[in-house]
Amino acid sequence: MIWNSIFLASFAAALYGSADFCGGLATRRVSVVPVMIFSQLAGLAALLLVLPLLPPANASTADLGWGALAGCALAGGLTLLYRGLAAGKMSVVAPVTAVLAVVVSALAGFAAGDRLSWAGWGGVALALAAIVLVGQDGAPANGGEGRSAARGLGGALLAGALLGLFLTALKQTAPASGLLPLIPARLSAAGVLALAAVFSRPQFGGARGAAWLIIAGGALDVFANVFYLLAARVGTLTIAATLTSLYPASTIILARVFLGERLRRIQVVGLACAAAGVALIGAG
Repeated sequence: MIWNSIFLASFAAALYGSADFCGGLATRRVSVVPVMIFSQLAGLAALLLVLPLLPPANASTADLGWGALAGCALAGGLTLLYRGLAAGKMSVVAPVTAVLAVVVSALAGFAAGDRLSWAGWGGVALALAAIVLVGQDGAPANGGEGRSAARGLGGALLAGALLGLFLTALKQTAPASGLLPLIPARLSAAGVLALAAVFSRPQFGGARGAAWLIIAGGALDVFANVFYLLAARVGTLTIAATLTSLYPASTIILARVFLGERLRRIQVVGLACAAAGVALIGAG
C-alpha cells in the first residue's frame, strides 16, 4: 500500500513540475494571471473529457465543499507564490513555500492519526532538504538582496500555508466521490483568479501565441491533482504531500533537457536527497 502511495505521489510531483515548466515558458510571452486563469480552464476541460470514461462516482455536499476550498487555497497560494518570486529571491521564496506546504500538511496528517517509523520520518527530512537544495538558483548576491528576500518571504510563508491547505483539503474528500471534487476546485480557483484579474488588470496580449503551453500546463496540472488525490487516499497525507512537494526537481530536469540550463552541484545533491528520501519512506 505504501509503495502505491509513493508511486502515485512521485508521479504527481513529476506532473506538477512539468506543468510549472510549461507555465514558466508561457509567462515569458504573457503575464502570470492570464496564464493561470486559462490553464485552470484548460485543466477543467481535460477533466470533463476524462470523467465520462471513469466509473460512476457519488460526491456529497461536503466533498464538493472541500474541493471548492482546495481550489480557493490553490489560487491564493499560487498568486502569492508568483508575486513572491517576482519581489524576492527565487532560491528563498520557492523552497520556503514548498517546505511550509509540507509542514502544514504533515501537522494536519499527524493530527488525523498519521504515524511514521523513524525511517519514514528520516525520508521526510531528506525530502525537505531536497526541496531546499533544488531551489538554489545560484543568483549572485547584490546590495538589495536582504530587502528583496524579506519582501518575498512574507508572501512565501502565506503561500506555503495556503498550498498546505490545498493538499489537506483534497485529502478530506471521500474515495466514493472519485474525481468529482476536482470540478469545484477548478471552478473556484478560476473564479478567484478572475476576481484578482479584475483588480490587477493584467495584459492579455500574447495569450494566443502561448496557447499550446497554457493548454499543456493546465492538462498536466489537473492530472497531477488526480494522482495526488489518489496518493492521499491510498496512503497517509504526510507521505503524499511530502513527495508531491518534490515537484521542483522535475522542473529543473526539464529545464536542463529542453533549455540547456546547467544543474548546479547543490541541485544535484538535492536530487540525490530526493531519491534517498523516497527510498527511506518506502523502507519505513
